[in-house]
Amino acid sequence: MPRFSVIVPAYKVQAYLHECLESVLEQSCPDLELIVVDDRSPDACGAIIDEFAARDARVVPVHLPQNVGLGRARNAGLERATGDYLIFLDGDDSLTPDALLAIADRLKETSEPDVLVYDYARTYWSGEVRRNRLAAELAEEGPAPFPLTERPGLLRLLMVVWNKAYRREFVERAGLAFPPGYYEDTPWTYPAMMSAETIATLDRVCVHYRQRRHGNILGTSSRKHFDVFEQYDRVFAYLAARPELERWRPLLFGRMVDHLATVFVRPDRLPRGARAEFLRKARSHYRRYRVPGSPAGPRLRLRHALVGFGAHRTYRLLSFLSRTRKRTVRTVRALRRSVRATALRLHYRVQLRLPLRADRAVFSSHGGRGHGCNPGALESAFRAFAPQVRTAWIAHREHQHTIPAPTGRLRPGSAGYWTALARSKYLVNNVDFDRRMVKRPGQVVIQTHHGTPLKHMGLDLRDRPAAAGGTDFAELLRGADSWDYCLSANRHSTLVWERAFPSSYTTLEYGMPRNDVFQRATSADVARLRGALGIPEGAVAVLYAPTYRDYRAGQRRTLDLERVLRQLGPGFVILTRAHHRYAEPLAEAAGGRIIDVSDHSSVESLCLASDALVTDYSSLMFDYAGLDRPIVVHTDDWAAYEAARGTYFDVRAFPPGAVARSEDELIDIFASGHWRGSRSAQLRAAFRERFCPYDDGRAAERVVRRVVLGESAGLPPFIPSAERHPVPSAAATAPRAAASRATATAPSPAASPAPSPPVSAPASHLASVSSPSPVSAPASHLVPVSPPSPVSAPASHLAPVSPPSPVSTPASQLASVSSPSPVSAPSPAPAPAPSPALAEGAPAGPLATVPAPGGAVPLTEQH
Repeated sequence: MPRFSVIVPAYKVQAYLHECLESVLEQSCPDLELIVVDDRSPDACGAIIDEFAARDARVVPVHLPQNVGLGRARNAGLERATGDYLIFLDGDDSLTPDALLAIADRLKETSEPDVLVYDYARTYWSGEVRRNRLAAELAEEGPAPFPLTERPGLLRLLMVVWNKAYRREFVERAGLAFPPGYYEDTPWTYPAMMSAETIATLDRVCVHYRQRRHGNILGTSSRKHFDVFEQYDRVFAYLAARPELERWRPLLFGRMVDHLATVFVRPDRLPRGARAEFLRKARSHYRRYRVPGSPAGPRLRLRHALVGFGAHRTYRLLSFLSRTRKRTVRTVRALRRSVRATALRLHYRVQLRLPLRADRAVFSSHGGRGHGCNPGALESAFRAFAPQVRTAWIAHREHQHTIPAPTGRLRPGSAGYWTALARSKYLVNNVDFDRRMVKRPGQVVIQTHHGTPLKHMGLDLRDRPAAAGGTDFAELLRGADSWDYCLSANRHSTLVWERAFPSSYTTLEYGMPRNDVFQRATSADVARLRGALGIPEGAVAVLYAPTYRDYRAGQRRTLDLERVLRQLGPGFVILTRAHHRYAEPLAEAAGGRIIDVSDHSSVESLCLASDALVTDYSSLMFDYAGLDRPIVVHTDDWAAYEAARGTYFDVRAFPPGAVARSEDELIDIFASGHWRGSRSAQLRAAFRERFCPYDDGRAAERVVRRVVLGESAGLPPFIPSAERHPVPSAAATAPRAAASRATATAPSPAASPAPSPPVSAPASHLASVSSPSPVSAPASHLVPVSPPSPVSAPASHLAPVSPPSPVSTPASQLASVSSPSPVSAPSPAPAPAPSPALAEGAPAGPLATVPAPGGAVPLTEQH
């Protein structure tokens, strides 16, 4: 018995049927049968179906002797279905790649619900793809499966059959079948949703809904649209025969009224001579099925009046007056904005004619978010090493509290904002400033970026339209042309920035200023941060920080964090940090040993407070490596992420620690202690040598001395990695025996075998950092990072083992961490200046006492 029965009716879709059927047969989940019903199509659909059946045994061809319409054609497919779940697909639509695998995984996660609702996107002949505007209804947070009473908003979605998977036993038990007619989906979908005892959602586009140039069949003017009345008669009859569903009658009545009004007011639906008759029938249905007290919001009241009273002319008049009022309000608001904008433009032009202020610097991060990231570290360094320069920070009102007291505060778009942009000599940002800004001669723009790039950036997104979105590449280059200095953490970043943002700026390969605090913090700072976050004493705190997914509208929860903690035992807590582009936490119910830190202002503080990092493709791994603490990379959707966004190298081949490809592997890595084993340490050391050669705690100082003080020689020399001593984690300073007891109580997953000696594992799983040495990590979690030592596995199983060349550059161009730095000097290094946060006690410093998430500490983000 197959997992899925995919039913495709075909009638006059010969131009699209190949694509439709191939989208099903090429799915990564092959456990399916494809039932294709030829509804006596006069074109080549029947021949196409037979061709596919001849080459793939999963295709079940059905040829009807006469045309029976879409609904009955689907019924013919239903009669032959044997799969656990039924999926319907129209012959001119298609499944997205890996859709069935995502559906299968979600069905398993939600205990085999009666109905699974997934998303779709409209695809236009022009190439435009537009996702369903009600996609938020498909959010996966909260318990699942659930009854419809808990999520009645699902009935707001397009009532079609092809955006759901139905359990076949449920369909047979509920007696569902398609009637003939134009609106055959209506008497199927409403009864299915209302009768289902268990429902789940999948926040993923699984169907591409083709929009033809001349519309679909429902967009043609015909008396066949009168069929909508008969279909709603069937739905209400279904409810009448099942008293337990009567509670849905008021909602269904409202949906019917809205549907009938939509058909009436659309100019392409009804012939002119049939409009009065349609309105009379609509009034009759309104009176027949009306439920006293039925909900009707402001938008629906006019439609209820139209349908209930047949007040066609009154409806048109009131609609006109309503539209006129809305246009008037919009016009007045636009006029006010225009007057204010004109005044600000005039103010800005005046300021541009006034002299520059050499003692002014303005900073911003991520388009007006709070004090933090690299600009925040540089702002503190300006105050410490160039106190003659007055600094100001641009932030929206809700982030103003993160700005240190000595720093000026500016709001985007204000008069002070435009004054600062026009007259400050130094402008520092990790994204571009306002595109309306005019860079003046003498102004110095410092582009700090916000991390080491793993995913594609800048011009490298030109062949990644899903990730690029509406990026204006000409504007992107114009912004790069305004940069005077571009900060880089390592040679890899330098090569990427100069290719992805080509211009004439000067690259300062000095390290990431925001990571300076890692070299200056103390164990007391770590203890204070952990206490403020509520981390129990002696617990191992794992920071879980996944990145943003370009190919998904909502957040993707790949780990059952509660299960992970159950398996690991009471010695672990998880700090969950969702990407800032998502407005929801990673855990459904944070609390206890799951601590949500998504709104915490300083990711550096979270790194210091944690004992290990679990991430996927976030650039946070490059920063965390400088702390020399364990990192585990979770890469369960590598293929999808690489296809949508693209990466500069395969992090699985050159990781900063152990690699987990599933939740069970992740649990095993921690339960067995391999997350901090010797092999993980070797991998981390190689990663740190390549990507953190300059993160020695003085990056911000070097930038200020070079750019502001003009010291091109005599800059602080770089401290080699071997001589750096970042503050250890709390787990590293605790007695080893106590930590061992914490992990000893954690059972390994039942499916996970006991680790075998690394040298006996297949060579394709082994990682060799230098000369072979005994390791404690299981071979299945390790990946190659340098030329291998001899192993007993066949040579054909060996994976590439040399570190990948960033951005496809020759190996000779890769950074050599042992080579002298261009800014190193023979003179002894001056003593590091104390961190401003520690020396001055500034509340916004990254090591200040950390309040609960959302407190007054600097803001940064992971990517």
